[in-house]
This record gives sequence, structure tokens and C-alpha cells, in this order.
Amino acid sequence: MLAITAVMCVSCHEETKVGVTSRLHPDKMATMTTHNVNTLISDSGVTQYRIVTPLWEVYDEVEEPYWRFPEGLYLRKYDRKFNVIATIAADSARYYKNKRLWRLDGHVEITKKPKDLFLTPRVFWDQSKGRIYSDTFMHIENATHVLEGHGFDSNENFTEYRVLKPTGIFPAKDPRGPNGE
Repeated sequence: MLAITAVMCVSCHEETKVGVTSRLHPDKMATMTTHNVNTLISDSGVTQYRIVTPLWEVYDEVEEPYWRFPEGLYLRKYDRKFNVIATIAADSARYYKNKRLWRLDGHVEITKKPKDLFLTPRVFWDQSKGRIYSDTFMHIENATHVLEGHGFDSNENFTEYRVLKPTGIFPAKDPRGPNGE
């Protein structure tokens, strides 16, 4: 009889359901976060780039997948013989995977061999079109001149570029000769 009473008391216990509400949004969260990255990127077995960054976040579950580099990015571009032909450094960056579009922000510094230097607060690199462009101030230095202006468009090799609203300093030879005579 005691066992029956104990079972009856247990069965009389009221159930309490605990509701769990999630405030997490998987479509807004990084699917991968990697710290202290130093990696090589290759295409068809040929090393193209080295990426160095303190933090790399990948957002693959969002409507437009992208990579985020909130603490800066350093990138080296190599030729087929693994010689460095260009470098890019930025305070932060995003790479829109489906569009193959980079957006580099902050203090953006691009160097191209042999002595070209490009400085800007923002630049876009459209890999699908092979174009690099900016809608902000651009400062360009090379062995022969300094060029500045607003707006910039170039092929991705920086061999053909134009500044949309240029200003600059171009050294000129003195028409009077080397002694000013």
C-alpha cells in the first residue's frame, strides 16, 4: 500500500516547462572566426596571394556572403615565380564572395614594384572585372611625380590608371639650362 501511495504522489507532481527563447541570429553570426592568420591563396595550383590578419571572420549564412577583416589586413600579390609584385595594407577590409569584390577601408596603402605608392582612405578591388577604383582622395607617388586627386580607376596591375579630379606636382626642367642661364 505504501508503494501505491508513493506512486500516486509522484504522479500528482505538476510539470513545469521551461521555455528557451533564442536571441541568436545565425544569419548575422560569423560561421568561422580565425585569429592570427598567415595563409597563402592559390588559383589553379599557382600561389597568388599571402593574407596576414589578426582576425578573419567568415559570414557564409547571410544573404550576401562575405569575409570580414575588422582589425586590418596585409596582402601580398605574387607573380608566377613567387616574386612580390604588389602589397596592400588596410585598417579593415571586407571581401564579398559572390561578387569577388574587396572593400578596403581606413589607411589603405598599396605598393607596386618598382616604386609606386598609392594612399587612400578607401579603395575597391573588383576581381571579376579586373578593376581597382576609389571614390575618395588618392595620393600617388612614383619615381617621376606625385599625383593627387579625388576618384581613381585602374586595371588591377596598376599599369593603366587615371585620377578623375587630379592635382599634382611634376618636376620640370628649367628651360634656361642647368645653371639657370
